[in-house]
Amino acid sequence: MTSKGLKYILRTLLLCMSAALTMSSCGTSKRVNTNIREIAIAAIKLDMDIALKDNHKLYIEASKWIGTPYRYGGNSRKGTDCSGLTSAIYKNVYKQKLERSAEKQRSKNCKSIFKRNLKEGDLVFFHGGSKRKGATHVGIYLKENKFIHASTSSGVIVSSLKEYYYEKHWLGAGRVE
Repeated sequence: MTSKGLKYILRTLLLCMSAALTMSSCGTSKRVNTNIREIAIAAIKLDMDIALKDNHKLYIEASKWIGTPYRYGGNSRKGTDCSGLTSAIYKNVYKQKLERSAEKQRSKNCKSIFKRNLKEGDLVFFHGGSKRKGATHVGIYLKENKFIHASTSSGVIVSSLKEYYYEKHWLGAGRVE
C-alpha cells in the first residue's frame, strides 16, 4: 500500500472516530451516517482534513466537482470554466447567484478582503499577466491556503495559494455580499 493510500485510510478513520465521539445519543439516524460518509469521501477527494467546525456542505459540494473537465463557458459537471464552477457551487451551497465572469464576480459580487483574512467560501482572483485587465481566473477558498478552481489544463482541482504560479498571478480576494 502506498503512503498516500494509507494517508487516506487514516484520514477517513480519524474523521469517523471524531464524528462518533461528538454524537450525544446512542442511536444515530441514517442522515447522520450518510453525512459522515459524504464528509469522509469529500476529505479523500479534496485531499484535506475536514473538521467538525468546517462548512460540510461546501466541502461535500466541492468534492463532487473534482475531476470535471474544463470547458470554456460551461457550468455543469460535464464541463465547466472557473466562473461557472464558482457560480454553480455558490448556487448549491449558499443559494446565491453570482455573475458569470471572474472580473464581474470580483467587481460586482464581492467586498474586497486581505489575503490574511481569507475564510472558507471566499473567492480568490488571479490575473493573466496584466493586473489592468482585471480578474481572468477565480476559485473558492477552502482553508489552509487551498482553493478549488477549474484549471484549463487539468479541469477542476484543488491547488495551493503558495504555488509559484498563483503567488505570481494573485490579484485579490473577495467575500460575497
